[in-house]
Amino acid sequence: MSSTPVFGRLIPAMVTAFDENLQVDVEQNCKLAKRLLDGGCDSILLFGTTGEGPTIHVEKKLEVIKAVVDMVAGRAPVIANVGTNCTEDSIEMAKKAAACGVDGLMAVVPFYNKPPQEGLYRHFRAIAEAVDLPIILYNIPGRCGINMTAETTLRLARDCANIVAVKEASGNLDQIAEICDAAPEGFAVYSGDDALTYEVMKRGGVGVISTTANCAPAAMKKIVDNAAQGNWEAAASAHEAILPLMKGLFLTANPILVKKALNLQGFNVGSLRLPLVDATPEQAAQLAETMRVCGVLD
Repeated sequence: MSSTPVFGRLIPAMVTAFDENLQVDVEQNCKLAKRLLDGGCDSILLFGTTGEGPTIHVEKKLEVIKAVVDMVAGRAPVIANVGTNCTEDSIEMAKKAAACGVDGLMAVVPFYNKPPQEGLYRHFRAIAEAVDLPIILYNIPGRCGINMTAETTLRLARDCANIVAVKEASGNLDQIAEICDAAPEGFAVYSGDDALTYEVMKRGGVGVISTTANCAPAAMKKIVDNAAQGNWEAAASAHEAILPLMKGLFLTANPILVKKALNLQGFNVGSLRLPLVDATPEQAAQLAETMRVCGVLD
């Protein structure tokens, strides 16, 4: 395994904490970021899918980003998701996040528009050329409606020096292996599916951008650390130990259950903004049992 990537191996896609009125709780988000770093995470990713980014206004996102950057104070990289399905808006958000002092950016494949691969290439290249920060691409066909091919990812990796990584949530291990095998030196491939972390790292991936890390950072860290050291038997054992939770958190739309998991652990992150809704009592009970089995709830 190559040297540690710039953003590390375990990156939590941090949930966004709300207060009882469903307003963004800036202080609680800073406390959560600290909790995750204390738990062994290498970086903090704000306003990804798990962070309910689509339902939070830009001004409030920037307030949280600035507060977390100030709280972290250089202890670890802070990454902001800035991608939208409008290239101009993505560039504007990238510049605003950069002005808040983030260490990196993530940009998702444009959703709903269904651009061809050339459109994806030009979209991401335009964002990369607008800022000096390192950028993580985010491929998640299940949410975006299209897949960014290995060819397009590799083209961007080669042509844009500050496109340094991809979060691959296609679930296509052949595609992921193709990227790992042909990527330029220093380009990092992260699993975008917690339950595929072991398999992605077996194929040359560097780690995971994780939902499960919000409530079980130590368990996820065991997988990535052992895999990075080539301790595959230990990595497989760590994977099996937390697999029920990695699957259980996705029995309904993310981040419904991971927010419930944090609340069950006694760290209040509040409810969810519509169109997402709280876990049902049945879902909450099933989740609590899974958490106990996996050793992350007393």
